[in-house]
Amino acid sequence: MRVWDIEPRYLSRNHLLGEHRELHAIWIYLTTEKGGSYRKHPETLRWADKLPALYSRHEQLIEEFSNRGYKHHSDLQLMSGSPDQNEFINTIDEQKQLLLKKDPDWYVQWCW
Repeated sequence: MRVWDIEPRYLSRNHLLGEHRELHAIWIYLTTEKGGSYRKHPETLRWADKLPALYSRHEQLIEEFSNRGYKHHSDLQLMSGSPDQNEFINTIDEQKQLLLKKDPDWYVQWCW
């Protein structure tokens, strides 16, 4: 599971769509009784009490969907909690390295 902290415009198609899918899963785990062991996953736990921040990340992903001409049909209902996410499992630089390991061509396409 991974919700990146990198601007969505830098994510490859697979990472963008994958993050969107996983963000929805985390949302369900945090707003329902579903999820089992995933409710205790570090990525899920870092968003606990930060649903507005997760909602904001979702909106960023959807904006990037629109920029790329993708369609979106899965809205979230805004909930209470902190609007900020300042808890990271990996730093931004570490996340860039993880993306590079998963997709070596990512760096060439999205180099900054």
